[in-house]
Amino acid sequence: MSEEKKNGFEGCSFTTRAIHVGSEHDPASGAIEPSIYMANSFLLPYDPSTMNWSASEANIYTRNGGVNQGMLERKVADLHGGEDCVCLASGVAALSALFFTKLKKGDHVIFSTVTYIATYRIFNELWGEKWGIETSKVDCTDVEKIKAAIKPNTKLIHFETPGNPTLCICDIEAIVELAHEKGIWVSVDNTFSSPYNTRPLEYGVDFVVESLTKYINGHGDSMGGAIIADRETCEAVRYQAQVNIGGVISPFNAWLIQRGAATFPLRMQVHNDNALAVAQWLEKQPCVSFVAYPGLESFKGHELAKKQMKHGFGGVLSFGLKGGHDLFNRVVTHLKIFASAVSLGNTGSLIVFLGEDDERMYLYPEEFHGGFYRVAIGIEDKNDLINDLRQAFKAEGLETAD
Repeated sequence: MSEEKKNGFEGCSFTTRAIHVGSEHDPASGAIEPSIYMANSFLLPYDPSTMNWSASEANIYTRNGGVNQGMLERKVADLHGGEDCVCLASGVAALSALFFTKLKKGDHVIFSTVTYIATYRIFNELWGEKWGIETSKVDCTDVEKIKAAIKPNTKLIHFETPGNPTLCICDIEAIVELAHEKGIWVSVDNTFSSPYNTRPLEYGVDFVVESLTKYINGHGDSMGGAIIADRETCEAVRYQAQVNIGGVISPFNAWLIQRGAATFPLRMQVHNDNALAVAQWLEKQPCVSFVAYPGLESFKGHELAKKQMKHGFGGVLSFGLKGGHDLFNRVVTHLKIFASAVSLGNTGSLIVFLGEDDERMYLYPEEFHGGFYRVAIGIEDKNDLINDLRQAFKAEGLETAD
């Protein structure tokens, strides 16, 4: 990141840096856009016998670090205001790499009751059974509950804000203050907010994880994940997890995400605006049982979200219908613009029905218990999205307000 600042990007806007930082022109061809370096191996020096084959500071083998990966890492670090960044094969690879590197047998981790399913399983099942790491599920929207759960061996507090899929908001600053007083690290999964809306490092967070698959890529065609942290942590992740565990990002995926990042700020503002409009419309519908979206004044964490989310409230919302299990599935069959699919941050809008038997449902607020939709709003025209939902509701005879 420091080299780009020397080249003139210091003081430039977020949008300008999203386009230019890390996107070097190709010196070999003169191409003004980055090339894809698909090589899996690189030329070695005259005497390679003294090389550290697990090192990542030089081009050796793409598992040690590739050219496109390095470009993307500089960009993502800059967007988060971080010292360094490691980009890996997926968001889950990034989460696993961070936890693998920083935790050891006998450590205790506090994690939020509202988390991505893979994170929930890592902490609720795998780490305790396989690695002897103690974990506690805590409602991280309540700092007093976190405080009560801290033990002498607590090493890490991990949470998402907004949380997946209830959109709950955690007070980053308050949690960091509590944790650091006791020498505990804080990691935040920032995927639902993105660095456009929230940069957790500004609140003193130690480690940020981002699924690059989502908003920063933005086109639903590649996977990647990032850890943004201090240089020492990132170097440890590269050595211990990237090189010797092997969840490296492919050059092509790194290139695709780099390409997507150039339009990320522009897309993000449309995601923000569209999701707020759809949430406000849903809140007025008699057939809707609840709407969870941080941008709504009625939302429990709205005031805190306004403080932490500088430019908008993200593109994800959840809502319920006044009806049974089959109704949720039937409504989806009538949708013409929304696709029934997981993920988020795509240009196109997505919807997924989470049924009553989801293994985490008992941890969620009561309104979620009967099943609900998680909706990832895309960048289509917001009126078209609202009309699509309206016609789907009416096709099932549901009452609408307009």
